[in-house]
Amino acid sequence: MKLITVALVCLLVAGLWLQDVDSRSMHVSSSNCCFVFAKRMIPVKQIQCYKNSSSSCSHPDGLIFKMKRGRESCVLKTEQWVKHNLKKINICSVDQ
Repeated sequence: MKLITVALVCLLVAGLWLQDVDSRSMHVSSSNCCFVFAKRMIPVKQIQCYKNSSSSCSHPDGLIFKMKRGRESCVLKTEQWVKHNLKKINICSVDQ
């Protein structure tokens, strides 16, 4: 009985932790839609390239920054720091 209780508590804690980690990362889904946007400026030296989010998304003003370490982050192209940095970043090619 104790083993089952401990196992259930561990699963519950793991589920809550994974949900918290996922909500903090600005991971982009495979549909190329943005739902959560970075709130802080991302240094240009960390960004490899950018692409527009899909036109069928609920936030058409979203951009997806592909980071040099392979992750992707969503940002709003209406943010002043994003507008400024777009001049320094290339658009992602199809194979990136």
